[in-house]
Amino acid sequence: MSRLFESRPGDDGLPGPERRLAVLALVLGTLMAVVDTTMVNLALPSIARDLGVAESRAVWVTNLFQVTCAAFLLVCAALSELVTRRRLYVAGLALFVCASLGAALSRSLEWLLVFRALQGLGAAATLSIGPSLYRAIFPSRLLGSALGLSALVVAGGYASGPALGGLVLSMASWPWLFALHLPLGLCALWLARRALPCESRRHRGFDAVGALLSITTLASVFLAMDTLGHGAPAWQALGWLALGLGAGWLFLRRQRHAVHPLLPLSLFDEPRFSLAVSASGLAFIGQGLAFVALSFLYQQEMGFSPLQTAWLFTPWPLAIMLVGPLAGRLADRVNPSVLSSIGLVLLIGGLIALARLEAQAGIVDGLWRTALCGLGFGLFQPPNNREMMASVPRERSANASGVMSTMRTVGQSLGVALVGAFLAAGAPVQASLWVGGAACTLSLVASLARMPLAGAALNRARMTPSSVSGQGSTMVPNPSSRSPHEHSSRH
Repeated sequence: MSRLFESRPGDDGLPGPERRLAVLALVLGTLMAVVDTTMVNLALPSIARDLGVAESRAVWVTNLFQVTCAAFLLVCAALSELVTRRRLYVAGLALFVCASLGAALSRSLEWLLVFRALQGLGAAATLSIGPSLYRAIFPSRLLGSALGLSALVVAGGYASGPALGGLVLSMASWPWLFALHLPLGLCALWLARRALPCESRRHRGFDAVGALLSITTLASVFLAMDTLGHGAPAWQALGWLALGLGAGWLFLRRQRHAVHPLLPLSLFDEPRFSLAVSASGLAFIGQGLAFVALSFLYQQEMGFSPLQTAWLFTPWPLAIMLVGPLAGRLADRVNPSVLSSIGLVLLIGGLIALARLEAQAGIVDGLWRTALCGLGFGLFQPPNNREMMASVPRERSANASGVMSTMRTVGQSLGVALVGAFLAAGAPVQASLWVGGAACTLSLVASLARMPLAGAALNRARMTPSSVSGQGSTMVPNPSSRSPHEHSSRH
């Protein structure tokens, strides 16, 4: 870990010592947004009871946060070019903290939903540009290691969310789940203002029409998947899907001709980027399928209690936390596609092993299979993310970051929706795991296809290290992070 904060001659990014506070700001911001997605689910019955509403309406406390976050990821990534990533990140944190206070004080479902939507918007602002800020903070030679740290934080957030929510609810009422964000958020705000690097603004227009179409596309697709996953009538899901596909077609057409496109389609001219995006989306479909399917498999098919099920889930994120940083570090030295492909092979093997679990199997049988999935996913994600970020010019890293976050959110949501559809159709829960394995197999095909390209790029980077950095906006340390001596020497 200490090598992440060492400086070498010719390094881009921030000086070594200044990376620590900047990374801590990103870690806290990411943790709040990720933990919130899993922590609040446990409180839905309590919220419905206290606010006097049906549980079906209380579900929107979670859904609205996720819909808003997903819909604004690409928009926030593009907006960062106008206001700078540092300002957008700080504004997103501030909005998330203020909305958390409002949610904690809400005494009606309507007001709670308003503040949950604002929380989702704040989370979109931070999550959409998080990976690109890692690229701005760390030198190119450490990009894989930095993204491995990011994977560790996300996995840790997903793993700790239910446990943290259960702990808080065992001692206090549900508003304290939102109040918990206040001290962490204020600390993250102070760190972000002090330590995140400044950058020059790009004087360009903003594609407002494209933003509206992007929001409509992502929100409609997310609602279609959510409707499908909850067993609603097929016509509702098809209606939302038709709206999303229509808006998506208009969005792509708009991006081809817009003077200042929200999402430059030239990003996808780079095969390494396109294949990495495809691999990521397919792998997250498999993960989303598995996470929901295993809940039903362990409890309904195998008869484990909710507490035992929680323990059986633990090896997955724990393995990512252990393997992710190592995989990221190796990706700076070894062909990232080789590592990603090996990880996908392990993930596919784990999903197949889980699909073949018998009802009378014991806890140990589930533990090693779940651990194998986590080991594979942890080996896949950081190198694949490195490919996405390193294959585009530095000035497009915010756009690439937005695409990365969007693919993760949409992939996981589609996986969850498919499980709901299979269960509604009366299919056995194991069928979901087989479909997850099939999605990861397609991801493996995409990963293998880019292997020669990734190897050639790594060799070029070794011969000319400066070429990886790319050309982009001027990044300078935050002036407030300089020592008094440095300030005085400038006057």
